[in-house]
Amino acid sequence: MQAAVKTIGIGAGADAEKVIGSACRVSVPCDIVCYSRPGTAKVPEDHKNIRVSESTSPETALVSDLMTGAIDAAVRGTLPAKATLQALKTAAGVDHLERIALLETADGKKFLFAPVGIDEGWTVADKLALIRKGRLVARRFGLPEKVGVLSGGRLGDVGRHARVDRSMADAELVARLGDAVHCEILIEDAVESCGLIIAPDGISGNLVFRTLTFLGAGRAHGAPVVNIGKIFVDTSRASPDYTNALLLAAALLE
Repeated sequence: MQAAVKTIGIGAGADAEKVIGSACRVSVPCDIVCYSRPGTAKVPEDHKNIRVSESTSPETALVSDLMTGAIDAAVRGTLPAKATLQALKTAAGVDHLERIALLETADGKKFLFAPVGIDEGWTVADKLALIRKGRLVARRFGLPEKVGVLSGGRLGDVGRHARVDRSMADAELVARLGDAVHCEILIEDAVESCGLIIAPDGISGNLVFRTLTFLGAGRAHGAPVVNIGKIFVDTSRASPDYTNALLLAAALLE
């Protein structure tokens, strides 16, 4: 018996045309549903596997359909972060989200990176949880399972500032407990051998993410949420297109 075709939902809030265009360009063995406000999105007639679901609250509709199984995976697309992620937390019954981004440097080096949210990854326990789940994602995508933990300086910088000292002490502890390597501040070295890189905190992680993807000619393929039991790929509304995120969602469905 032939397996049922999987369905990916994607948010088409602001710049709905950008989302529709991404859905039309991507080649995945899935149906795609674009969640938008009434009258803001239209799919070309020659793309029969793509349809629009209209709602006055598309972020709620996307999350609800993901949780009930009406769709098999979801991509945030251009829906607003605060409302969409809050709806996801409420529906999933969690008080925080853990996201791990799949990034690519300008010369094609892919790696997983976390935390990428400013409110994520601030404690040793948070970082260890990201390592445990991130190794599973790395294995799934054929990336090295070696984990590099970053801190605010080199070991020779101890004593220059209390916050730097604290970040290095935390990184040493995380590396020891998580069977990882403390790469100090040397992200350029970590990316050469590590499939997963852990930033010192959510702010620095978000800055690295935005610098690489928006200034450094790198690419963001999306950030799967790893603590909700459903496939949800977070994205930035500033992304030029969402083909990579749709491909990532489809790969996670395999």
